[in-house]
Amino acid sequence: MVAIRIEGLHKRFGEVQALDGLGLAVEPGSVFGFLGPNGAGKTTTIRILAGLARADTGQAWIDGLEVAADRRRIAGRIGYLPQDPAFYPWMTAREFVDHVGRVFGLPAQERLARTDELLHLVGLAEVADRRVGGFSGGMGQRLGIAQALVNRPPVLLLDEPVSGLDPAGRKELLQLIERLRGECTVFMSTHILADVERVCDTVAIIDRGRLLAEAPQQELLGRYAVPAFEVEVENGLAEHLAAWAETIRSHSWVALVSLDRATARVVVNDVEIARRELLASAVAAGLVLDRYELVRPSLEDVFLRLVEGGGLV
Repeated sequence: MVAIRIEGLHKRFGEVQALDGLGLAVEPGSVFGFLGPNGAGKTTTIRILAGLARADTGQAWIDGLEVAADRRRIAGRIGYLPQDPAFYPWMTAREFVDHVGRVFGLPAQERLARTDELLHLVGLAEVADRRVGGFSGGMGQRLGIAQALVNRPPVLLLDEPVSGLDPAGRKELLQLIERLRGECTVFMSTHILADVERVCDTVAIIDRGRLLAEAPQQELLGRYAVPAFEVEVENGLAEHLAAWAETIRSHSWVALVSLDRATARVVVNDVEIARRELLASAVAAGLVLDRYELVRPSLEDVFLRLVEGGGLV
């Protein structure tokens, strides 16, 4: 039995079609990356799975239970961390996790043990008696995961869990999510490609409420990733690089061109033609190169190809 199953979800807000026939399946015990640009429908999907919103049409199941028909039982089977979690700032971390345990009806001794266990798990044991109002963003997100795990849910829903964190906070939170693999099913929405590459077993890519691709990460790379070249110049020549990048977009052997300051990443359809013509084109344009390299395809290449192509897969 799959941990999460979605079939034909549609959801509209006025003129905006948030979900457009979305369907997917998530295997138990996996870390599932729900990837898409901002506004793709990720938060709407998670809110429907959490029982906080209703789809216009379509169905969703968690742990074998239909979400729309059995919201009370679903609440006991999930843990949920919204994108912007809210806490009682006057409470300590220990008091807050204990409070959530009370909401779930845990006996006093079990609450005490579970609170200590979770605060150790998320690395907050040493600050357990500090008021939550003084926590950093990373500490707040870790506390959010702790409260989401109080009821030992088989499914954990995380909506953009590392959004807005600094690099150190993001690294700590991703390490925590990795440790949850096999303990529960983690359904993690994000628009940060590097985080998905680091922790997720399986990836679904959505855009405009539609599923573009869903597969184990390595299978996705093998199926859709194509060779890419990176061309790098000095920072002062970034404008010249951008102008050159614009001229090569029309070549039939160029699939996609993306720019990151002084580096152009050129995804190609034919690597042999690219080997002959790409470097010659850059030199003819007067670019002085710091680096020219054939690089390993990445999840970013797949993501951009699917989202910019806009086609269902």
